[in-house]
Amino acid sequence: MDTLSYKTVSLNSATVEKNWVIVDADSKVLGRVSSEVAKIIRGKNKASYTPHVDCGDNVIVINADKVRLTGKKWNDKQYVRHTGFPGGQRFETPLEVKAKSSTLLVERAVKGMLPKNRLGSKLFKNLYVYAGAEHPHAAQQPKEVKL
Repeated sequence: MDTLSYKTVSLNSATVEKNWVIVDADSKVLGRVSSEVAKIIRGKNKASYTPHVDCGDNVIVINADKVRLTGKKWNDKQYVRHTGFPGGQRFETPLEVKAKSSTLLVERAVKGMLPKNRLGSKLFKNLYVYAGAEHPHAAQQPKEVKL
């Protein structure tokens, strides 16, 4: 029996292979798109996944302004944040967040699904969200992913 074939391969930052992927969020549900994007950014869709290494792909999300929420979540869901001062709790609905920037909804959903540590901050930089169908990453030749 060849024991070398049973070695576990662990990637590091020098041996990882990163690609560019494009995801179209047009008329897709926010949470379902975000969970798939988070998996791709994390690298969990690859056989060579290593938990402590940034081994995921760079993801471009287009048409973020056409993402949808189910039920009455546009008005009933609330995003909560705190200013750090007494009585500084602030609430926003997805409609108010979308009014500021339509890319914030997707970014906030994906960031919540990534690890809350230094690796998660590094992984979040691999996400590029655009409101329309145009993006400036044509030189990277991204592959389209169907969700």
